[in-house]
Amino acid sequence: MSHYAGYVEDEYEMEDVDDDMDDEFRGRDLAGSESDVDEFEYANSKVADTTAAQARRGKDIQGIPWDRLSITREKYRQTRLEQYKNYENIPNSGEGSGKDCNITKKGSVYYEFRRNARSVKSTILHFQLRNLVWATSKHDVYLMSHFSVIHWSSLSCNKSEVLNVSGHVAPSEKHPGSLLEGFTQTQVSTLAVKDKLLVAGGFQGELICKHLDRPGVSFCSRTTYDDNAITNAVEIYDGPSGAVHFTASNNDCGVRDFDMEKFQLSKHFRFPWPVNHTSLSPNGKFLVIVGDNPDGMLVDSQTGKTVTALSGHLDFSFASAWHPDGITFATGNQDKTCRVWDVRNLSKSVAVLKGNLGAIRSIRYTSDGRYMMMAEPADFVHVYDVKSGYEKEQEIDFFGEISGISFSPDTESLFIGVWDRTYGSLLEYGRHRDYSYLDSLI
Repeated sequence: MSHYAGYVEDEYEMEDVDDDMDDEFRGRDLAGSESDVDEFEYANSKVADTTAAQARRGKDIQGIPWDRLSITREKYRQTRLEQYKNYENIPNSGEGSGKDCNITKKGSVYYEFRRNARSVKSTILHFQLRNLVWATSKHDVYLMSHFSVIHWSSLSCNKSEVLNVSGHVAPSEKHPGSLLEGFTQTQVSTLAVKDKLLVAGGFQGELICKHLDRPGVSFCSRTTYDDNAITNAVEIYDGPSGAVHFTASNNDCGVRDFDMEKFQLSKHFRFPWPVNHTSLSPNGKFLVIVGDNPDGMLVDSQTGKTVTALSGHLDFSFASAWHPDGITFATGNQDKTCRVWDVRNLSKSVAVLKGNLGAIRSIRYTSDGRYMMMAEPADFVHVYDVKSGYEKEQEIDFFGEISGISFSPDTESLFIGVWDRTYGSLLEYGRHRDYSYLDSLI
């Protein structure tokens, strides 16, 4: 991945859009109105939030006052589609990837809008890394907000700080290999939360591990002292013995596996190029490795040896995920596509799904395997019906950079972190259920 470490606003500016847009709208990333109404909204987050009932009555889900602006939502959407610059490491990869893409039927509703929480400000530090939102239940979400890991309860609509890395962070437990001096002012590049374990990865190869049911930080480690040390992704999983492990993917071309029962580095694999994302198969046998190379790799999780190359993408990849069946998996690339693969025949991908604006930077499957979700850098999240062969989709459409996406473990909730100076928020959707069979009881 790129060595760039600035805020995403330096890479993407949403204000340079259309000459017809008035000053009120152009002042900030989306809509910089200085009206008394907006000032009141900032002071009262419950007013600023948009509920499902308000959305049904026609309110914009992000609270953008389109009726007060000199540009319509439709016009602004068209302008964004025409002018958004997708970041590419290999020139014109986005144009070249379209020829073998699947045609999907849009318009399905698998998840229904519940709430847009404006008081939850989700932020991003690196424009290529977008795994900063994690749900541990249908009501509990963890996300990065500047130098803090925030817990948000969608049930009580309350937020609380779980970990602050702006100052000095040091472990309160002693484990071999743990850096007892800890870290200062950690720039968090990636995050993972599962069950009761939180792991934050940093720009200098830092790893900070916190058990949510214990006070303090349990473990601090620096994966490497290389100049090119950024931690690109972290994945938490349960090992064969039942011990909790996590895998860290780094820009120094390494993938490291940590055993959180022993608090020890258990495996370290090296690859020919920086690794941007790694996913472990449900049976624990294989790792999908993607990074700064158009080809990904399927490797043996015990030895790190390559089983086969994954050829088809045209640029660097930053996302991967396994379907719970352990037979198929998906990879997301800066060529604006997500490719779905079948381990029984990896000579070519079985589906190629195209984004609208840019790279596919995050992919998630529901735990029941029914749906797959992929996020572009901004504005669009796509939810596909896996049963239909990825032929049907729900397109969630909004404005702003995407910091992360997450299904709840029970599949009932879907969360999207939106980074924007004015309209930054957490979008919450609930799984659509068809209860028409109850009509027979009425």
